[in-house]
Amino acid sequence: MDYIKLLRPAQWSKNLFVFLPLFFAQNIDNLPRLLAVIVAFVALCLASSSIYLLNDMCDVEFDRKHPEKCRRPIASGRVSLPAARVLYALLLTLSLAVVAIFLPSVPMFVVLGTYLLINHAYSLRLKHVAILDVMLVAFGFVLRIIAGALAADVVPSHWIIIMTFLLALFLVLAKRRDDVIKYERTQAVARRNVTAYNRNYLDHVITLVAAITLVSYIMYTVDEDIVARFQCNYVYATAIFVLAGILRYLQITLVDEKSWSPTKIIMRDRFLQLCVSGWLLLFAYIIYG
Repeated sequence: MDYIKLLRPAQWSKNLFVFLPLFFAQNIDNLPRLLAVIVAFVALCLASSSIYLLNDMCDVEFDRKHPEKCRRPIASGRVSLPAARVLYALLLTLSLAVVAIFLPSVPMFVVLGTYLLINHAYSLRLKHVAILDVMLVAFGFVLRIIAGALAADVVPSHWIIIMTFLLALFLVLAKRRDDVIKYERTQAVARRNVTAYNRNYLDHVITLVAAITLVSYIMYTVDEDIVARFQCNYVYATAIFVLAGILRYLQITLVDEKSWSPTKIIMRDRFLQLCVSGWLLLFAYIIYG
């Protein structure tokens, strides 16, 4: 069980972004392309789990002094560092092997290699650099979109790249705010650059990014090329779910002050689940109905 925890399978949901290019390209029912995207999803899950392992190994001494993170498998001593290194190497090799066998192309290797390189740099050093840390995490989601587009053999629009980056940046900033609140209350340092942020700064930045995200999405829905591609004049109707979702997440972040894990929040919050489901169903009707 501890080895499974090291992989953080709950975080694999982030890799579902690889399916978006195929969905918006109106080809989600194309079985060969769908299978190719599933392979990309598996490769990214293996790669991301290897990064989580690397992160835990790099922070083991820091985690042992943390009131919550000290219970992690490596920090607690339930999994030894040598065993963790073997598992890390295995996952990293498997992720590259999956792409080499099932999606052999130079662009796909470049994207996966870039993802691994950036995340290694992040785990080893760059996560301690304020602002750059949140930008790199958001860029990781853009790489997921590009990987999905390459696997599906579609060209991602500039809109999907912009919206993915902004949404990811919004969520990461909200998580950083939770780190700051915990530090203010308990002096527990969730990450070493927590003192480079404060609540006032993050409140302003989160609100700014949320506003830019919503405006960008509305611009996307009324773009003439988008309306012509989907042959629908009511794409803007999907914005109601985006607005509701952003407002709810802002409430969780600024009022409830519980933005500690975007993945777990979405998995537990019924309102957000309704927003995401409603958005997907309405868009599916617009595209495939």
